[in-house]
Amino acid sequence: MEQSIKKIAIIGSGTWATALIKLLNDNNESVNWWVRSQASADYMRKRHHNPRYLSSVTLNMELINISGDLKQIVEESEYLVFAIPSAYIPDIIEILPQHSFKGKTVISAIKGLIPKKNLLFNQYLKEKFSFEEDDYYTIMGPCHAEEIASEKLSVLTFSGKNPVIRTSLAKRFQTAYLSVRDNNDSTGVQYAAILKNIYALGAGIAHGLEYGDNFQSVFITNAASEMFQFIKAATGMTDSSKILTSPYLGDLLVTCYSLYSRNRTFGNMIGKGYSSRAAILELNMVAEGYNASKAIFRLNTDLGVSMPIVETVYHILWENRNAAEAFRKLEKYFL
Repeated sequence: MEQSIKKIAIIGSGTWATALIKLLNDNNESVNWWVRSQASADYMRKRHHNPRYLSSVTLNMELINISGDLKQIVEESEYLVFAIPSAYIPDIIEILPQHSFKGKTVISAIKGLIPKKNLLFNQYLKEKFSFEEDDYYTIMGPCHAEEIASEKLSVLTFSGKNPVIRTSLAKRFQTAYLSVRDNNDSTGVQYAAILKNIYALGAGIAHGLEYGDNFQSVFITNAASEMFQFIKAATGMTDSSKILTSPYLGDLLVTCYSLYSRNRTFGNMIGKGYSSRAAILELNMVAEGYNASKAIFRLNTDLGVSMPIVETVYHILWENRNAAEAFRKLEKYFL
């Protein structure tokens, strides 16, 4: 078995982390895998599948060093792929020594802001660990883990400053059923991934309120425009055509429309009358758009972008605004 020169670590054990492990498995890549529960690690080592997420995927454990020891996994790896919900990041990595990321390449598959601080993951690493942002890359969609599991044709986008490194990373994940793209806008694609979850949650609310496809199409068109205006204000992006590419518009569309989308599902529950708390308990998975709506709302108090969709979702989720009434007010921006 040929070993990779630089070992990749996948940090996380949910659907997205498991899907990334499958991609590396299919490319015969040797990989370190951190999972939060040592019991889960022991189970997967013995049974060759993740019992909670994408359980139909059979894993070649000969290629996987799986462990619940994060310090060891980080020390033994040169590429660190983080695929855990943003809300859990501080609690998980606070145990790591200050020097842990020195000389490492960090790849984020995180689609949310770090709570309370409202920071992107690279901003958090710089603040907490003095991490060099030139060594930071991202993996973004449009791509559902469930479709990777069933080997349906999908696309991932790798972003970062160094084209040689991001191309090399992309090749290690590319398979017959997964095509890869790359760009240099790691900040913009992160904000796009965060915003699309909020908009998908809003699309779900609209569906729960029994708005039709015609309204949904107008809703998503306005969401794309709102997304561009925010990214433009946050990053200085000036090329509006960029928003029409896969990690921006593509990811927005699939998250708003797909039945796999947990954010759309969460929103649908809200539209049907669930409280936020009840929807969280019922879904039993993290819908990143929930926390993201508060974070983006607060970030935008400084940026001052017109964001009626984000504001509407925020008011419904965090201020208990009646969803039907809030969407009736939203209609005037579209119709």
